[in-house]
Amino acid sequence: QVQLIESGGGLVQAGDSLRLSCAASGRSFSNYMMAWFRQASGKEREFVAVITRSGDFTRYADSVKGRFTISRDNGKSTVNLQMNSLKPEDTAVYYCAASVQSIMIVTATQYSYWGQGISVTVSS
Repeated sequence: QVQLIESGGGLVQAGDSLRLSCAASGRSFSNYMMAWFRQASGKEREFVAVITRSGDFTRYADSVKGRFTISRDNGKSTVNLQMNSLKPEDTAVYYCAASVQSIMIVTATQYSYWGQGISVTVSS
C-alpha cells in the first residue's frame, strides 16, 4: 500500500506556472505507475498525465500537451507536475494517483491509490 500527499497548489494568473508535487510513503515507490488527474467543479475527474515506473515514458491529455510535464524521482519517492502557460480552464482539484499496472492507463478506475487532492485556481 502507498500513501500520497500532494503539495504546491494555489491561485495564479493566466500564463503563470505552477509545480505540483506528490510525496509517496509506504511500499516501494518504483513499483507504481504514477499519474495526475484533475476534477473541475461540476465535472468528472479527468486524466492529465501518466509516467511509467522507470520514468522513461509519459503520456498527456491533449488539453495539456506541450504545457505540462510529469516527472518522478524514485530515490525521493516523488512525482511532480510542472504546469506552464496556465489557463483558466486548468482550474481544478488535482489528484496524484498510483497504480500497480505495468502499462500506461488513463482511466481513473484503474488506479488504486489516491492523494487527498490539491486546489489549483487560474484567474483570467
